[in-house]
Amino acid sequence: MAKKIETDKITKKGKGLIQEFKTFILRGNVMDLAVGVLIGAAFQNLVTSLTANIISPILGCFSEVDFSEFVLKIGKLNLTYGQFITDVINFIIMAFVIFLLVKSMNFIEGIGKKKEDEESSTPIKNDETLLLEEIRDLLKEKKTK
Repeated sequence: MAKKIETDKITKKGKGLIQEFKTFILRGNVMDLAVGVLIGAAFQNLVTSLTANIISPILGCFSEVDFSEFVLKIGKLNLTYGQFITDVINFIIMAFVIFLLVKSMNFIEGIGKKKEDEESSTPIKNDETLLLEEIRDLLKEKKTK
């Protein structure tokens, strides 16, 4: 009987853990992150292709050697610094595109905020406020006379 109660507790904890995991996975942030990772991976392949198939051959024209074939040989050690330079170019291109993306998103966000700020900076005056302002102005005129 005691084993059955312990088994039931373990089963409930397991179901609770599964339910908690399910709740975590189905949150919007986790799904957005997953989509971002997949798009980022696809974008990385695109940038790698751009660098390998277009930029490296253009740079190779100046050195008359394939850019990715630059190798420093030290004994039996081969340091492929050309590939490293290619990876640095990939990184710079990706960082620049992400910078432009964030900058454009901030610009778009700023457009909405400017309209909200303009609307909030001009308060709408009700009839009572207008009447009080008119009385104030009349009293100022009376004092100056």
